[in-house]
Amino acid sequence: MKLKELAEKLGAGLEPADVDVEVTGVAPIESAVPGTVTFIANPKYAPAARITQASAIIVDEKFPATEKTLLRTRNPHFAYARAAELFHRPPQYPAGIHPTAVIDSSAHIGANASIGPYVVIDRDVTIGNNCTLLSHVVIYRGVTIGNNFFAHAHVSVRENCEIGNNVLLHNGVVIGSDGFGFAKDDQGNWYKVPQSGKVVIEDNVEVQANSCVDRGSMGETRIGRNTKIDNLAQVGHNCVVGENSLLCAQVGLAGSTELGKNVILAGQAGVAGHCKVGDGVVLTAQSGTHGDIPAGSVISGSPGFDNKQWLRSVAIFSRLPELARTVRELAGKQKKDQG
Repeated sequence: MKLKELAEKLGAGLEPADVDVEVTGVAPIESAVPGTVTFIANPKYAPAARITQASAIIVDEKFPATEKTLLRTRNPHFAYARAAELFHRPPQYPAGIHPTAVIDSSAHIGANASIGPYVVIDRDVTIGNNCTLLSHVVIYRGVTIGNNFFAHAHVSVRENCEIGNNVLLHNGVVIGSDGFGFAKDDQGNWYKVPQSGKVVIEDNVEVQANSCVDRGSMGETRIGRNTKIDNLAQVGHNCVVGENSLLCAQVGLAGSTELGKNVILAGQAGVAGHCKVGDGVVLTAQSGTHGDIPAGSVISGSPGFDNKQWLRSVAIFSRLPELARTVRELAGKQKKDQG
C-alpha cells in the first residue's frame, strides 16, 4: 500500500505531501524498519522520532516538524490501531462443525458457525450467527449468546448466562462461575450459599485470558456495553460494571461492587464489596478502596485517596527517617532548654 493511500484511509495529513513510498506494515518505534509505519502518542517517545527507521510516524497535530515523514492526526493511537488493522488479518476459521464436537439436539446455532474440536454445547443453548468456538470451549445449558461471538480455546460459559453481540472471550475465561458466598452454621463451619443468579454480558465486550466473572448469588452480575477486561481479573458476584469501562490486569472487584460508566481500574487495583464507584473514576495501579468514590475522581494508594494528595505523600514518605530525626533533635533541644 502506498503511503498516500494509507493517509487517505486514516484521514491523516501527510507531511511532506509528495512522499509516495510503499508501506508493508506497522512496527514499534524502536524496531521499525524502512517500509513500516510507527506512531508516537506519548511525548516521552518524541526523541525516538529522530532515530527510528520507520518510513513514516503517526503523530498528533501539534507534534513538532522533523526530517521524518509524518502522518498528522488528532488521535495517533487510534489511527495506529486502524493502520494495524489494515495490515494484520487474524486467522480465519471456516464454517463447519468438527466431528468431535458434542452438541445437544435442543441447541440452536445460527448460520456460518465454526465449531472446533471437542467443543461441548449443552441443552437449550441459543447462539446467533457467525459464531466461532475454538477447541474445548464448553457452553452450559440454558445459555443465550448473540451474533459474532468468538470464544478462544478453553472458554467456559456456565448455565443460564446471557451474552450479547460481538463479544470476544480469550483463552481460559470463565463466565458464570459460582460467587464466593458462604455463611457460618451454628457450629462456626462455613456453609455454601446457593449461587442461583446469572451473568449478563452486553454487546461489544472483550474479556481477556483467564479472567473470571462470577454469577449473581441471586439476580445477576452485569458487564456493560463496550467494556474491556484484561487478563487475570476477577469480577465478584452481583457486580455491575458500567459501559465503556476498562479493568486492567489482576483487578479484583468484591461482591456487589457497582462501577459507573467510563471507569478505569489500573493493574492490581481492588474495590471492596458493596462500594459504588462513580462515572469516569480512575483508580491507579495497586490502589485499593473500601468506600464509595464520587464521579470524576482519580484515586491512588491503599486505602485509596485523592491522587494529587497521594503524590505529595509519596514524595514525603522517602524523607520520613530524616524528618523523624529532625523532630527528635528539636524535641531534645526543647527539653534541654526547658531543663
